[in-house]
Amino acid sequence: MPDILSIHAEAQPDKPAVVDDRPGHTPVIIGFRDLNERANRLANVLSGMGVAAPDSKVVWCGQNSLGIVTMVNAARKLGVTAVPLNYRLSDDEAAYVTDHCDATVVYVDAEFASTFERIRAQIPKVTNVLVFDGPAPSGMQSADDLMASASPAEPTLSAGTEPGATMIYTSGTTGKPKGAFRSGSSSDEAKATGAALLAHIGYTPDDVYLTTGPLYHSGPGGFMNTAQAMGQTVVVQRKFDPEDWLRLVSTYGVSSTFSAPTPIRMICNLPDEVKARYDVSSMRRMIANAAPWSFTLKKLYLNDFPGESLFEVYGSTELGVNCVLRPEDQLRKPGSCGKPAPGVEIRLFDDDGNEVTGTGPDSTGELFVRSAAVFADYYKQHDKFLADRREGFQTVGDIAYRDDEGYIYICDRKKDMVISGGMNIYPAEIEACLENHEDIYESAVFGIPSEEWGETVHAVVVRRPGSTLAESDVIEHARANLANYKIPRSVSWLDELPKTGSGKILKRELRAPFWAGRDSKV
Repeated sequence: MPDILSIHAEAQPDKPAVVDDRPGHTPVIIGFRDLNERANRLANVLSGMGVAAPDSKVVWCGQNSLGIVTMVNAARKLGVTAVPLNYRLSDDEAAYVTDHCDATVVYVDAEFASTFERIRAQIPKVTNVLVFDGPAPSGMQSADDLMASASPAEPTLSAGTEPGATMIYTSGTTGKPKGAFRSGSSSDEAKATGAALLAHIGYTPDDVYLTTGPLYHSGPGGFMNTAQAMGQTVVVQRKFDPEDWLRLVSTYGVSSTFSAPTPIRMICNLPDEVKARYDVSSMRRMIANAAPWSFTLKKLYLNDFPGESLFEVYGSTELGVNCVLRPEDQLRKPGSCGKPAPGVEIRLFDDDGNEVTGTGPDSTGELFVRSAAVFADYYKQHDKFLADRREGFQTVGDIAYRDDEGYIYICDRKKDMVISGGMNIYPAEIEACLENHEDIYESAVFGIPSEEWGETVHAVVVRRPGSTLAESDVIEHARANLANYKIPRSVSWLDELPKTGSGKILKRELRAPFWAGRDSKV
């Protein structure tokens, strides 16, 4: 089968495929034929460097841009694994992901090329660093120059080459990220499941998709890939700005996007006179996800946007989309993430492994999913994949219950994860960092409520005897070693952390005062 982009290039060559419209710059709008040629040129550059299916990995890094969209398509055409790298990671974090995934080529926005200059000695498997949208530092190559002289013809592939895979690194419970590998090939069941979800939401080829959030995140990136597969126009916003987002919606008639709660809250909180400048009546499919949207935020959104446009989905990098709450249920089912999506089976299990069949908040269990959309494995960490598996169902550790109509409510997390502004954060990584400080005896990190971010990171710290360690010292130590979004926003102190008889920290006991009086603990 020809690649999906090649099909669109043939069927609708001049239809806008990508709009890259940045404030202060002339908009770049290219059709499917031109995007296909760009992707072919980059694929041929990579092929000339020995990147080939099925085992090669390519790391890409940068803010949303035509360059990133080009790489996503080039990797899929070649049948290789694309590994998006969060540009907000610290140097050590970036080096770990790049080396662990066994990438031989890095493709990076010139804005972040300096990261790879600093970590070059830590990524010995990388043979080529390609820099786009700007000059290449010494020892690196200009992707733009190489593409200019490369062939625009379809890359030559071995017989039976399957579409390229993706591998997104998620934070790990033990402090190290895990590579969630998702095959590029699809079974008939997976194709049917995907098609049923698109029909359930009501997507059409005429939709215009806007990237609300970074494409390295599985939600914005995954829904953008769906938009391109359907032949939709994709509008890329390089970096989120609320008024500029409204400008893009109004200018290009955006009808579809995917968003965490924080960007929408910023948009809805703009002054009325600012919002009145822009026409948002084209919006038809706003997918709420990445973190729970509060009921208050949903009402704010519905005051400014078409009422039939708000969908909520529950899912994850590993498990795909698992539940959908449709527009007609948004105000009728506060707190719910909806019913199981088409082709998805959900079971709840208690701590003893028994299936929970009751309804209501007193009948909670860990949520497990069986679906053709579930990821294939954790790269080089199959034991972690098996640890989250039960009777053919997979989990990411969320605790949930059903109501008497079958709607699902996520009420807690069994695993120690924080979701702040749509970003998944595992406390073990932060605790390991903090306890490297000579004045910190031990620490416990967890999420506390935030109206702006959903949750923020809080650290409870036990000082070593005689220490005068201050909150600012803890935060600065974290800032020197972690990505900005993982840094504790507040610190409290104890002489001793509460623990079980076996020595496990009673994290829920520490969290409880912060979440008192709330129905949900996330």
